[in-house]
Amino acid sequence: MNTQISPRTIIEALLPFDGAANLGIIYDTANRLQVGDQPVRLALRRLISTGDITQHGRGRNGTIELTEAGRARLERERIGLRLAFAQDADQAPWDGYWHLLALSAPESERAVRDTFRREMHALGAVSISTGLYLTPHAIDAALTPELDPYLVTASVTALTVRGTDRNEDIAETLWPARDTVIAYEALEAALSVDISDQEPVARQLILAESLDAALRDDPLVPVELRPTPWPPTAVRRRWLDRWREATASAPDLHVYQGWLSRDA
Repeated sequence: MNTQISPRTIIEALLPFDGAANLGIIYDTANRLQVGDQPVRLALRRLISTGDITQHGRGRNGTIELTEAGRARLERERIGLRLAFAQDADQAPWDGYWHLLALSAPESERAVRDTFRREMHALGAVSISTGLYLTPHAIDAALTPELDPYLVTASVTALTVRGTDRNEDIAETLWPARDTVIAYEALEAALSVDISDQEPVARQLILAESLDAALRDDPLVPVELRPTPWPPTAVRRRWLDRWREATASAPDLHVYQGWLSRDA
């Protein structure tokens, strides 16, 4: 398992969903994990420039906190994480509906159109025609509220895409199973590496970063539309066992406070 933890992971792990984080603690934690101050400063600047966080004060005496945009981004990631574990626990059955989304914004509303495309991609929706996206999930609530006046949505149970109307074939055409399985091969290999010699906070961050990398390439298509057994389910269950072991060994650590539950 990769034991080189990114500065961004350290920052986000110690940044509560609500409230401020002390930069001294972030720098000290990074140093303990063999990450220097300069990479942390660069990661902070990037997060500030993208509008995810604000900083108050300078250096180790300063604090940072999430902006509304930053909280919205992390909330979208949390929705994906919850959905993945709910699918694994057979608690998120597919309701049989396909969801279609399009945008009625004029070409001059470039920022709105860019936000829509970016969020469609982030939420696993696929473009099936110019400006028209498809997903098996009801994702409207996860979208930036500013998109609401421009959204056109529909939900259907009968759908034909590229000549096929069988749901499993539609899923395979638009979200090939092999691509998702490959995304989990690195995580599966990583879970075979012994990290018990790492300190507790390092174990948690290594595990979190590894799962995040796999989830970025997983559209979380309902398992009813995937082959059985579905390999990513088994890998995530193994990951969850390791996560529980790591968090149980250090119950007082405040990692991913408020958005990555210890009871996932």
